[in-house]
Amino acid sequence: MSTQESIRNFCIIAHIDHGKSTLADRFLELTHAVDKRKFYDQMLDSMELERERGITIKAKAVRLKYFYEGKDYILNLIDTPGHVDFTYEVAKSLKGCEGAILLVDASQGIEAQTVANFYLALESNLKIIPVLNKIDLPSADTGRVTEQLSDIFGFKPEEVTSVSAKEGGGVEEVLKRVIKEIPPPQGQIEAPLKAVLFDSTYDPYRGVILFLRVFDGKISVGDTIFLVHQAKTYKVEELGVFLPQAEKRDSLSYGEVGYLCCNIKNPQEIDVGDTITDPKNPTGQPFEGYKKMPPMVFSGIFPSAPKDYPVLRDAIEKLRLSDPSLVYEPDNLGSLGYGFRCGFLGLLHMEIVQERLEREYDLDLILTSPNVMYEVKKNNGEVIKIDSPQHLPDPTEIEEVYEPYVKATVVTPLEGMEPLCDLAKSRRGTFVKMDYLGKDRLSIVFELPLGEIVVDFYDKIKSLSKGYASLDYEFIGYRKTEIIKVDILFNKKLVEAFSLLVHKDKVDTKARAVVEKFKELIPRQQYEVSIQAAIGSKVIAAEKVSALKKHVTAKCYGGDITRKRKLWERQKKGKKRMKQMGNITVPQEAFLEVLKM
Repeated sequence: MSTQESIRNFCIIAHIDHGKSTLADRFLELTHAVDKRKFYDQMLDSMELERERGITIKAKAVRLKYFYEGKDYILNLIDTPGHVDFTYEVAKSLKGCEGAILLVDASQGIEAQTVANFYLALESNLKIIPVLNKIDLPSADTGRVTEQLSDIFGFKPEEVTSVSAKEGGGVEEVLKRVIKEIPPPQGQIEAPLKAVLFDSTYDPYRGVILFLRVFDGKISVGDTIFLVHQAKTYKVEELGVFLPQAEKRDSLSYGEVGYLCCNIKNPQEIDVGDTITDPKNPTGQPFEGYKKMPPMVFSGIFPSAPKDYPVLRDAIEKLRLSDPSLVYEPDNLGSLGYGFRCGFLGLLHMEIVQERLEREYDLDLILTSPNVMYEVKKNNGEVIKIDSPQHLPDPTEIEEVYEPYVKATVVTPLEGMEPLCDLAKSRRGTFVKMDYLGKDRLSIVFELPLGEIVVDFYDKIKSLSKGYASLDYEFIGYRKTEIIKVDILFNKKLVEAFSLLVHKDKVDTKARAVVEKFKELIPRQQYEVSIQAAIGSKVIAAEKVSALKKHVTAKCYGGDITRKRKLWERQKKGKKRMKQMGNITVPQEAFLEVLKM
């Protein structure tokens, strides 16, 4: 049996929290890939943030060896994220595989991302193995979920394997199915080198590390390679595979998954999804590259100390290597100085990027209110795109404004239907259709403005359905709307970072809520702070944070009242001067709290 016939490339796809990383742990144990003394839970979630939150953010590749029916097999496993914001990572991983394990929680059943990931795998022509997880839970209902799998995806009940990834029951059966049912990689050793660059990361000593899957030919240390999209050549300094620690190899042949170092120091030179080939004998059919995911949410990222701007610039460049869906450009806000305007796939993605920048690069950051991208048609016929309130033209120049809409699919138990429909209606949503998924679950499709769902729509859905509903959405285009810019002023000074773009129907309620929230969050100063929300020069909502009181006449016992009056006058003048010169400190959490309203 040739080496290639013994290789199986597969990934695990599922909705968030259905047990992908736990199943990957059991695979590592079964194949003895990790010494028992060094083993820990969520082994492939190497980022501290992933382990803390219990979610996978980055796809991980690992090579496992498994002895089955007298033969040695090499299994290349890619563990993928499950949250809607990281669909991009899943799409990248599928490119390097021939098969996928579709994992479904036996107590939760099929959810929105299960459906989305199934169709992503189907588009990539992968062999899909359905697996039911968490059968050890008291709430598990394998009969009902198996019925859902057969009703929605057309699997036969006998095709579904039941496992408990936590306890380890049934996991070996899944590994055997991977070997029997997923086809070995197709390719030719004599053909010109053709490999896909499916991910990358940055190492301060070795530069950019490329993760690749070889489809045709062979690549060896010392070879010269050519990146098709970037039209650049490099010399291969190091090759290797992940076991799960990196282990060097002299060469990688077709069908294999591994990593490659070429001493690339500039992160800008890399385009994930690029084709790697031989410059002297290039492949005739390079890959198209990945479909770029358009950013959905835009926010400004600024260092709290202006001197940290160069550090922030380097940090964002390096972070973008491992997260190509992050879009950024330099920005300058009077009140916050120099920073970057960044585009994210969603609000969780934004939080993760912020936390990674703060932890991995030791930065202290301020984020502005997240906005979506609007299209503005001016009176002179020019159409411009704006992603922040500062760029909105004067109302006299605007003819029409268009906002992005999404098609949102919510999967929920029957009893969640009414509150979820009410929620969508309150967010200016329109009902499209409803399908039954088995006997007790519904799939409801709405069309909603993206601006109404990016902040807390997902959280609201979870709380209204007691945690059982799930959400998936896709961009469907721009529609006409009426948007108004609301400015926030502290002591009559405009703070641009807090300006909001709000739909005209919600201007009053939103302005009122924002100033009230600031009143709660801003600590009391030595002087009174007035908080106002205004449209142009018209104030539409206002609140005051009263000053900290100091009892200056506490030491005056009796005597003439003029003594006290003199002290009060002096205090009044001092407070007036502080008010003119003093800066109001707005705590970082105030930014996020105001966004989540």
